[in-house]
Amino acid sequence: MAGTALLTLVIFAITVIAWMIGRLDDTFVGLLAALALVFVGVIERDDLFGALGGDTIWLLIAAFVLAQGLAATGLPEKVGALLISRARSVRQLAHLITAGLILTALAVPATSGRAALALPVFMALAEVLKERPAVVRALALLIPSVILLSAIATLIGAGAHLITTQLLTGLTGAGIGFGHWLLLGLPFAVISSHLCAEVVVLLMTRREDRRTPLPPVQLDKEPFTGAQKRVTVVLAVVVVLWCTGFLDPALVALVGAVVITSPRIGTIGMSKALSKVPWSLLLFMASTAVIGHALSSSGAAEWLGKAAFGGVTGDTIALLITVVVVSAAAHLVLQSRSARSAVLVPLVIPMAVATGMNPAALAFASTAAAGFCHTLPSSAKPVAMFAVAEDVPTYRKRDLVRLSCVLGPLIAALVVVFAMFVWPMLGLPMEVP
Repeated sequence: MAGTALLTLVIFAITVIAWMIGRLDDTFVGLLAALALVFVGVIERDDLFGALGGDTIWLLIAAFVLAQGLAATGLPEKVGALLISRARSVRQLAHLITAGLILTALAVPATSGRAALALPVFMALAEVLKERPAVVRALALLIPSVILLSAIATLIGAGAHLITTQLLTGLTGAGIGFGHWLLLGLPFAVISSHLCAEVVVLLMTRREDRRTPLPPVQLDKEPFTGAQKRVTVVLAVVVVLWCTGFLDPALVALVGAVVITSPRIGTIGMSKALSKVPWSLLLFMASTAVIGHALSSSGAAEWLGKAAFGGVTGDTIALLITVVVVSAAAHLVLQSRSARSAVLVPLVIPMAVATGMNPAALAFASTAAAGFCHTLPSSAKPVAMFAVAEDVPTYRKRDLVRLSCVLGPLIAALVVVFAMFVWPMLGLPMEVP
């Protein structure tokens, strides 16, 4: 093994161990690793600063500004209330909430941002259903679980998705655009999220709970405001332009961010919106892109991929199943979804190439499976947020483990089925033509 590859592997191993231990901030560890790679000569200075100013970073900045403009109008809560008010049973309520949460994935980046929007709606529902604590606990478990699974619907649904497409572009020359990601991810998000809703209802409520009608839920009867209508139009135009792919997605998002913060048309000021942008996440994404580039350019990724998955490289199905299972279980040692993609995708891509598989297909399957992170409250921020909800009944750790034992195998199997039969029909074949 070349000296450069060995240096890269040592830095990468130390970085992964630091992420696993969790005593240091993930972003601090990522940036430290990126700087180390520069100082030992694995990558150039321009590679580091180029990642910090890349299109992906600007896309996410603008998407967060758009999301703040949306949140400022109260539109997500209003749409959620309209859906929930139609529920007449616990099962209907669970599936209507699931549908509403899937919709938020189309406009709000990052799972923690969607959880923050959903928390007030949950608290209002908990007050209405205070005489039915079992139902409230079920909703406390359902909402973060669906937020995590439905994120795969869009490219901006999680930072891990942007890391995946960024690594694909850097390592293979072609990523997955917003429109194609939506085409691939939305069907999986819908099926997996509603499957999760059904599992939560069955595990967390009794037959009597499911048969007893719900009290009428009327959270908001006010008509849509002018600001809500304007932000809907702006978001619709942005999403349509993203899907067409005629214009650069980052440029479209930036124009949308400027419009949504403009003095008369906008719904929020630019300074206020930018103050809510998770800069730590952006720096983390840039650092992981640099680490991925170093793994690839030094040859370390190919060596490490063979060491990790070499035993199944001759069998396409076995490799797919192995990657999916490892990706789904990775949250037990790497709490950060972005860190999981940063570690797994650079290993998966060389293995796909060596086996004659489509690197984008295997990377997408890995990213979809990594969206399962439901075993512990510390496994994902949305799960942790609802675990500590105050003054309302919420789920217990054993409820989360029970859900994970049932849902984990189901999601892994669903990813394999989609990768083999559904995604190839949508333009993502498992094998290179």
